[in-house]
Amino acid sequence: MGDEVRSNGNVSQSSGNSDDQSHATVIDIYSLSNYYFGSKEVIPFKDETLADRVQRMKSNYAAHGLRTCVQAVILVELFKHPHLLLLQVRNSIFKLPGGRLRLGESDIDGLRRKLSRKLSANESGDEIGWEVGECLGMWWKPDFETLVYPYLPPNVKCPKECTKLFLVRLPNSRKFIVPKNLKLLAVPLCQIHENHKTYGPIISGVPQLLSKFSFNIIES
Repeated sequence: MGDEVRSNGNVSQSSGNSDDQSHATVIDIYSLSNYYFGSKEVIPFKDETLADRVQRMKSNYAAHGLRTCVQAVILVELFKHPHLLLLQVRNSIFKLPGGRLRLGESDIDGLRRKLSRKLSANESGDEIGWEVGECLGMWWKPDFETLVYPYLPPNVKCPKECTKLFLVRLPNSRKFIVPKNLKLLAVPLCQIHENHKTYGPIISGVPQLLSKFSFNIIES
């Protein structure tokens, strides 16, 4: 993986934090080696067919309406290049950390809860808080199938699911404690970009969503 990494034009290096004035458009990225990675008990997954999943979504929609999911875009540095943290399920499916909101739950509270459940030692998340930033993009499902759009099609009056991506900024160190049935991977942006076949449309579109930012690599 390292041989495929290339630096891009909007990467800079620094021995300290960026100025507060540019915080909104600059993402401070710390080395992968700054972070500790451990494991915890497995999280049970529903073992269901696509037809079962569609039926479950139809039942949930009938009871609660639009389903909202929130996902985190988290970056680290490796080989002088930004890498995106992804969860791998069953050695084949890649996902951004996050999940479905509970009824009445806010986007930020829900994302913090999901990050603590999947990436922290305990679900209370009382070790180091998650700094959830701006919403980078939204994807819509017009029906219960897998097709998603980065906009709401004009002919769709009742979308079935909305997925929101949020930038989550990391401190210079923290512990990532991941369930044993998940793998946490750091994947270079150059490998993800427009790689729909491997990562799907949402993840492969993340590098474009990040193009408005400059990456400030913080050297330890």
